[in-house]
Amino acid sequence: MWITRTSINQPVFTTMVMLGLLVLGVFSYVLLPVEQMPDVSNPYVFVEIRYPGASPEAIESDVIKPIENVVNTVDGVKRIYSTMREGYGIVQIEFRLDADIGIGAQEVRDKVALVRPAFPREVKDPLISRSNTDPNQEPILNLAVYSDSLSLREISTLTDQVIVKRLQNVAGVGNVQVKGAVVRQIQVQLRPVQMQSYGIGVNQVVQAIQSANQDLPAGSITAGNLEQLVRVEGRIKDPAQFGRIIVATRGGPVYLQQGGVPVYLDQIADVKDGEAEEIVAAIVTFLKHEAKVIS
Repeated sequence: MWITRTSINQPVFTTMVMLGLLVLGVFSYVLLPVEQMPDVSNPYVFVEIRYPGASPEAIESDVIKPIENVVNTVDGVKRIYSTMREGYGIVQIEFRLDADIGIGAQEVRDKVALVRPAFPREVKDPLISRSNTDPNQEPILNLAVYSDSLSLREISTLTDQVIVKRLQNVAGVGNVQVKGAVVRQIQVQLRPVQMQSYGIGVNQVVQAIQSANQDLPAGSITAGNLEQLVRVEGRIKDPAQFGRIIVATRGGPVYLQQGGVPVYLDQIADVKDGEAEEIVAAIVTFLKHEAKVIS
């Protein structure tokens, strides 16, 4: 072979070529980029849907199927998986490895936005996100907030209104998540016996609370060149005021000409300023060490 003949007849030339290849290899190895946590994009997009009180069958027919039909037309989609349970559904969309996951996620958002107006009113806005298995998205710092004198609710309020907002203003902070906090919730505990005696259903109670606890636009007032928008503030700020919401009116022999007898919410339910149901808990364990100083 010519390589063998050249190596025997011209040893100096062959040695110089080998040294050149060796130097080029060492130089290329030094410049080879190496990352401890490389940017790897997983080809998955998730669409989370919350439909409070709905059965899995209702979620599938009213929400999941329309989403699957429009998402299936997105370029690059390989498979679609859907999971439903009571009040919750999720659609997992797998893209091909050669597809641009950023463009694919945006197209999924656009497609879901097209069918969103056809969903039932009780359906919450879908949450669309990409796969969060990237190690660069993991938290770099965990802080535990605790107190010997404050309740968990007070600590949660302090964390949400003070600590989180200050951390978000720190340069370089991308996201702040709070886990284990409690959320304030006004609970209306219905009394079935009283509701039955007044002939009031759950839907009437829900509609009365929604109607009484909302801010409404009332148009505008124009005076010369000045135009002022008017808005009726109807949000209830004191939990005790929920009990004075009129749920229905019932007629009586004395009040027929006055429109009937009002039935207030506190007559058929107990209003409690409580906390939302606990679904996530954060437990912090402190290890105490005793040190002895020997002099």
